[in-house]
Amino acid sequence: MTVTLAYADSQLILRAAEPYLASRHKSQIQFWGFELNAEKGAFILSTDDPLGLIVKIKNYLDKNDKILELDTTTEKIYKQYERGAGALAQAIHQGRSFKDGDIDIRPTNDFITFMKNEIPRTLKDHQIKAALHLLNVQNGANFSVPGAGKTTVVLSVFQYLKSRGELDSLFVVGPPACFGPWISEYEMVLGERPKYEILAGGDVDDRREQYKVSKADVLDLYLTTFQTLQRDWPNVRNFMRLHGINVYLVVDEAHYIKQPGGQWADAVLNIAGHSKKRCILTGTPFPKSFTDAFNLFDVLWPESPPISEQDRHKIHYFSKHNQSEKAGSILDEKIGPLFYRVRKNDLHLADQIFHDPVIINMNEKERQIYDAIVEHVKKLSESDYKRNFDILMRLRQGRMMRLRQCISYIPLLKTAIPDYDEELITEIFLMSNIISNYDEIERPAKIDKMLELVNVMRNRDEKAVVWSNFIETLKLIKSALERAGHNPELIYGATPTQNSTVTAELTREEVIRRFVKPNGGIDILVANPAACAESISLHKTCSNAIYYDLSYNCAQYLQSLDRIHRVGGSEDKEAHYYFLLYANTIDQDILLNVRKKAHNMYSIIDKDYAVYSLDMFEGNEELEAYERLFGKD
Repeated sequence: MTVTLAYADSQLILRAAEPYLASRHKSQIQFWGFELNAEKGAFILSTDDPLGLIVKIKNYLDKNDKILELDTTTEKIYKQYERGAGALAQAIHQGRSFKDGDIDIRPTNDFITFMKNEIPRTLKDHQIKAALHLLNVQNGANFSVPGAGKTTVVLSVFQYLKSRGELDSLFVVGPPACFGPWISEYEMVLGERPKYEILAGGDVDDRREQYKVSKADVLDLYLTTFQTLQRDWPNVRNFMRLHGINVYLVVDEAHYIKQPGGQWADAVLNIAGHSKKRCILTGTPFPKSFTDAFNLFDVLWPESPPISEQDRHKIHYFSKHNQSEKAGSILDEKIGPLFYRVRKNDLHLADQIFHDPVIINMNEKERQIYDAIVEHVKKLSESDYKRNFDILMRLRQGRMMRLRQCISYIPLLKTAIPDYDEELITEIFLMSNIISNYDEIERPAKIDKMLELVNVMRNRDEKAVVWSNFIETLKLIKSALERAGHNPELIYGATPTQNSTVTAELTREEVIRRFVKPNGGIDILVANPAACAESISLHKTCSNAIYYDLSYNCAQYLQSLDRIHRVGGSEDKEAHYYFLLYANTIDQDILLNVRKKAHNMYSIIDKDYAVYSLDMFEGNEELEAYERLFGKD
C-alpha cells in the first residue's frame, strides 16, 4: 500500500491508495491530531511546524512496511531533517571523542593560536577546554558551575567563528540581570566595546523596527529577555532568516525554559532553527527532574532532537519510579557528548570562609513582639485541624512570613501579605502601637552589629555586600550605613535596569560597575538575592558578604555565595561570609536548613546528571519549617 504526504497552505495532507489505512491505522493518525476529511478523502492537520510529524509518519509507516511518497515540499523538509540528523550524529561522535581525550590536533592548535594572538583575555585551562568542546559539537551546552566563566568561553568561540566568516552576530536571550555582564565581558574578553542593542522593554514599535536590519548594518550583540521574546519571536525569526545574517543564538540561564509547553520555552524553540549556531548556558541544568533536559537540547538541535519520544517516555517512567541511574544512563548516551561541565573543584579558587554565626540578643521591643507572635501562632495552630487544607497551607506560609519579618525589621509587620489576611497583629492590641511607632522607640539590634562588621572591613579598606530579603529592610540598612559615614548603594527588584526609561536614578548595571571599580564611590552594596544573586559578579573588589537575614530559598543562597567567589579574582583571595542571627528565633532554623541543603547539593553537584530534587528552587520549605517549629509532638 502506498501513502502520500503533502504540505500546502500550512496543512499536512495524508492520503492512502486504499481504505486500509483508515481502518487499521486511523487511531494512530488521529492521535497525532489529524482529522479525516471525507470530502477530500484525506487526513488533514493544520500546522506551521510540520517537520516532527513528517518524521513520525515516515518512521511509523516504515516500521509497518508501508511505502510513503512525499511531495516536493515534504521531501525538502525531510531532507532538512536528514541533514540535521547527520550533523547531530557527527556532533555526538566529536563530543564523545573529545571527552575521551581523542582531540583533533590541527583545529585545536588553530584555535589556541587565535586565542593567543587575537583575544586580549587569557583564558584558564578549563575555559579553553570548554571552548574546544563547543567548537567540536557546533551546537552545545555549558553546564559549568557559576563563576566558571561561561560567558568568556562563548565570546571566545564567537570571535573565532566570526573571524572565519561563519558568524555575524550574537543574539542573547536571558534574564535582564545578564545584560550588563554580557556587554562588559565582551569588552574585557575581546578588547573592544560592542555595538549592541537591548531589545527589551520600551516602545514596542520602536523596538520591532530594530529587527529590520540588513547584514551590512548588523550589530555585534543583541540582548533580549524571555518575556520580550515571547511577544517578539516572529520578528526575531524574520531577523534571523530573511537577511542572510549568521546569528549565534545563546540562551543564558537556560533553566528558565525547562518547562515543556511553557511560553518562554516555546518562544525560544520558535527561533532556534533559524540561527546559524546555538549554545545554552546554565549552572543548574536539571533542577527538578531529568525531563528538564528535553527543552534545552531541543533548542540546540531543533531539526533533529537528540532525545527521541521513546527515550522521553522511558526517562519519565524511570524518574517516576525513582530509577535515577537508568534515566541518567539514557541521558548520558543521548546528550552526554553534547555538554561540558566545569565543577567547583576544577576552578582552583581560594577557600570560602564561613565565620561562626554572630548571635545577637534582640532589643526589648523586638523580643516582646516576636515572643507574642510566636505564642499567638501556637494558639492558632491548636485549631488548625478545622481548616480547609488549601486555606491552612496559605495561613501557615503567612505566619512563617510574619516571623521572618520580625527577625528582619519590625515595621514590616504593617505590610500586607498576598493571600494572607489572618489578624495576627491587630489582635495583639498592646503591640500595635509599638509596631506603628517602632522607629521612634528603638533600632534593630542587628543594625548595630552590622555596622560593627562594616566598620572593621572599611578600616581595612575592604568592600562588602549586605544581603537582605525585604525591601524596607534594605532601605533601613542603607540609611544606617549613610548615617555612619559610609558610601552604600542599593539594588533590589525596583532598581532600574539598563533598558528602563528611568534616567534620574542609577541603573543596576551602573551601580555594579561603580561598586566593582576600586575608586568608584560605592563601598557597600546593599542587595536582595532575588534581584542580585544571578548573573552578577562582585568578586574583583569584594570578598566580604554579610547576611542580615535569610530565606529558606537555597538556590538564591547558593547563588549569592558565588557572587564573591568566582574565576578571575578569587584564585588567591578568600571569600568571607558573616551571618547575623537573633538568639532563640527562627534565624537558627533557616541557616541550619539552607546549609544542610547546600551540603546535599554540593555532594551531588559533581555528577553530570545531578537532579536537585531537594526542594531548592521551588517548594514548601516554609511549610516544613512550620511543622518542625509548631507541629504536634
